[in-house]
Amino acid sequence: QVQLVESGGGLVQAGGSLRLSCVVSGRTFSSLDLGWFRQAPGKEREFAAAISWSGGSTYYADSVKGRFTISRDNAKNTVYLQMNSLKPEDTAVYYCAAKYSTGRSHSAAYEYNYWGQGTQVTVSS
Repeated sequence: QVQLVESGGGLVQAGGSLRLSCVVSGRTFSSLDLGWFRQAPGKEREFAAAISWSGGSTYYADSVKGRFTISRDNAKNTVYLQMNSLKPEDTAVYYCAAKYSTGRSHSAAYEYNYWGQGTQVTVSS
């Protein structure tokens, strides 16, 4: 079983930055693809960013490209989401997710096997 625990959410003004962290335990971290998804009130969960098991490939939603950066530290079993130039529309609960590396879509939530409990990010205007 894989457990994921997010941290780093909070309240920030528009234009500010936050870094989310997700510690993954229970399975070989380095063999897992990892992703960040978000869900705003009244909306469906959407893909934000993903990183391959090797860290060699990263993927971003158009809405966050150029502002968010995903990275991983295999020595710490941790994946990060650095969020810069935050906008009010980035307000959401952010979820960390993990999946076995299958070569399939990194942006589809149904491909992910394990999920964290989420951390709230609120961006004020």
